[in-house]
Amino acid sequence: MLQSCRELTALEVIGFHSAEEWLEAEDWKTLKLKAPPSSDRNLGRGHRDQKMGTNKKYDGYRSFQFLEPNVDYKQYSLVKQVRRVDSKIIPLSKTEEERLQGLLEKYILISLHDHTKIYPDDPDLMRDYIRSGRIFIGYEGLASSGLDVVFEALHDGTGSIEAKDPWDWENIVYQIGMYLADVDKQSLVFLSKRVEDIEQAHRTGRIASILSIEAIPNIGSNLDKIDVMYGFGVRCMGVSYSHGNAFCSGLAEKNDNGVTDLGYNAIKRMSKLGITVDLSHVSDKSRLEAIEASANPVFITHAGARALWPSRRLVTDEALHALREKHGVIGIEAAPHTTITMNKKRHSLESIMEHFQYIEKLMGIDHLAFGPDTNFGDHVGLHRRFAKELSTSATKEAMPPYEEVDYVDGLENPSEYYNIVRWLVKNGYSDQNIGKVVGQNIMRVLKETW
Repeated sequence: MLQSCRELTALEVIGFHSAEEWLEAEDWKTLKLKAPPSSDRNLGRGHRDQKMGTNKKYDGYRSFQFLEPNVDYKQYSLVKQVRRVDSKIIPLSKTEEERLQGLLEKYILISLHDHTKIYPDDPDLMRDYIRSGRIFIGYEGLASSGLDVVFEALHDGTGSIEAKDPWDWENIVYQIGMYLADVDKQSLVFLSKRVEDIEQAHRTGRIASILSIEAIPNIGSNLDKIDVMYGFGVRCMGVSYSHGNAFCSGLAEKNDNGVTDLGYNAIKRMSKLGITVDLSHVSDKSRLEAIEASANPVFITHAGARALWPSRRLVTDEALHALREKHGVIGIEAAPHTTITMNKKRHSLESIMEHFQYIEKLMGIDHLAFGPDTNFGDHVGLHRRFAKELSTSATKEAMPPYEEVDYVDGLENPSEYYNIVRWLVKNGYSDQNIGKVVGQNIMRVLKETW
């Protein structure tokens, strides 16, 4: 492990003095770093607060570096975490750059849904890599993202490690345990269980990770296993994934039966425990019934507006109105070929923000956030190789033709979250409203549900 802890400034990482300087940088190693006053690895214990939000305490740690490659685990060649592809950076003037810096210092930045894992250079090795169970985390990319908090979604429907069904209990427990084993060995990312942890991350230059499972695992009728999930640190959880389960129908199912009796009881248990309910992958009927049934506000952590693009993966206006009445929040999605529109059939940050602005007009700014649903690697390649598990074919049914892309320009992976803030600054949003959508709206819900 590198012994010196280095301080990454957001002005350097987010765009140097201008976006042009960033684009001239050939790779991550060209970034300028400066040494902090302390190299204490346990930054949360007696650590002197640094400049809020912008200085990430990244010491160069790489996942599982305490083990020996090809002895303790099989080594894979992994993708670059920063600038893997030539993704657009929103250009800002000097005045706008200064304003951006102030926003990052003032407000807590939260991704409502992301996968921080790094994939192999060769997409054909993805399945073998995932089945190995030892998935690397993109600490370097996170340090450059501007984020203070990430809702960490682990492997969603791809994590067939101990059993074939990715939602098997053993698979979910394995994912959580392996993730925490790695996180415990470094100082940048830490597991968040309380709202105070989020505030601490912003103060101390660290990143709070909130475990977010996209569906209730296969637990039969034993709802006490939801308590076990809470005990492991899970603080946000879906009811079903796209194919549905014993709790409710999923968005990929043609027969929409809504929430089951067991599902209603599961939602009640989650509310009592303090696990925020996520309704991103459930069916239309299930979403409306779950919103009504929940005693607390809920999240739709990663989606968009079906009014702009006729995909079952996106959310109807009826459900968005219901979410607003429940005081919930939706995170705008950015996974490839999701938040496109009839106006912009090539997926990019611009089409993503068209969904943002449509929902802003429909629901109001107080119910919006961003859940990009990105990862470090070839996301399009992942969808192609896990089409069945991720239900990508089912969600494409009845959709108009669109232009396929190799990556989402402007929001390709978690390291580019800052580009959302750049877009908001460029398009004239007030500081107050930017603060709401990048974190405050999410914090409001967490204070009510945790």
